Amino acid sequence: MATTLTINGTSHDVDLPGEVPLLWVLRDGLNMTGTKFGCGVAACGACTVHIDGEAVRSCQVALEDVWGEVTTIEGLGTPERLGRLQAAWIEHQVAQCGYCQSGQIMQAAALLAETPQPTDAEIDEAMQGNLCRCGTYPRIRAAIRAAAGMSQEG
Repeated sequence: MATTLTINGTSHDVDLPGEVPLLWVLRDGLNMTGTKFGCGVAACGACTVHIDGEAVRSCQVALEDVWGEVTTIEGLGTPERLGRLQAAWIEHQVAQCGYCQSGQIMQAAALLAETPQPTDAEIDEAMQGNLCRCGTYPRIRAAIRAAAGMSQEG
C-alpha cells in the first residue's frame, strides 16, 4: 500500500501493507530508531509518538489508520539543539538504561502541550502508562517540572 506520511515535518513515501504498525514503519521502513519496541501491546509506552499532537502507542496504530502528522523523538530536537525536555532529562540525569526514555519524553511533551504548568498529580497521571524498569520516576517528574519552568517544591 503506497502511503505518504508527514513525519517530523518531512514527507515520506512508504510502500508497506496497511496493517503494519506505525512503530515498524518508523523503525524498519524509515530507519527512525529513536522510537523503541517494548511490549507490542501498548502497555509500556516505549513506542510513544505524537499524531497531530496526541501521544499514541505506535505499536498499536496501523499504517492505514495514521490520521495526521507524526512527531517522533527525533522531531523534538537534535544533539546540536536539544528540546527543552531533552535538556531537562540530561540536567536531572533521568536516563539509566535509557530504553524507555524516548517514550517518556514524548508522553511528557504531550502533557506540557496540553497542561503547561502541571501539578505533580497531573504529571503522575499523564505518565502512568509509561514504564521505567530502572525506577527513575522522581527524576522524570523533576525533569518535567524543570521543562515547565516550575520549582521542584511541588
